[in-house]
Amino acid sequence: MNAVADTVIRRIRAKGRGWVFTPKDFLDVGTRATVDQTLSRLVRKGAIRRLDRGVYDYPKQHDKLGTLSPGADDLAQAIAAKTGDRVFPSGAAAANYLGLSTQVPARPVYLTNGMSRTKKVAGRTITLKHARVPIINTITDRANFVLQALSYLGQNNIDDTVIQRCANRLDNRDIKDLSASASRLPGWMADIILRIQQTRHGQLRQTA
Repeated sequence: MNAVADTVIRRIRAKGRGWVFTPKDFLDVGTRATVDQTLSRLVRKGAIRRLDRGVYDYPKQHDKLGTLSPGADDLAQAIAAKTGDRVFPSGAAAANYLGLSTQVPARPVYLTNGMSRTKKVAGRTITLKHARVPIINTITDRANFVLQALSYLGQNNIDDTVIQRCANRLDNRDIKDLSASASRLPGWMADIILRIQQTRHGQLRQTA
């Protein structure tokens, strides 16, 4: 077994069963052609599974059910990674995660900074929609959750309760990131970020 193949296999096993990946996850250890050849050999041996062109997984195994399907979140991440895009839960999912909405999306929809598209992979339909509010690479995931949740709720549905709940879920790094991103946001959303910041600072003064 050559060095590239050995590194690829060790990385796959280290990530654990259920990992969905693309050849880009291994381009630091060999050329694209070498990585593709290595993955093809592993597919033929049954060590990994090819889900789609350039998308593979190290499938989970169940004692009774056998080989399990990959998770929708993992598939969405891998599909976006193929084109170098970032993917994030939908605004509805973000609002639910933050406790701003009780609505649970009926089917997984993901936001991306790339093109909108729908793709069927491994028996699942993955829908990627271009985010109306930018997914910002330089801020925390929690801060991005807030941006997408606020966009989903809309200007007229954000009250003091929403402001308070956002402030409760954020730390100082999140607040700093949101404030620094205000210039990239619609004016009404920048105003909401300022209110969240003021509420957060008021909380800190009370506990000081």
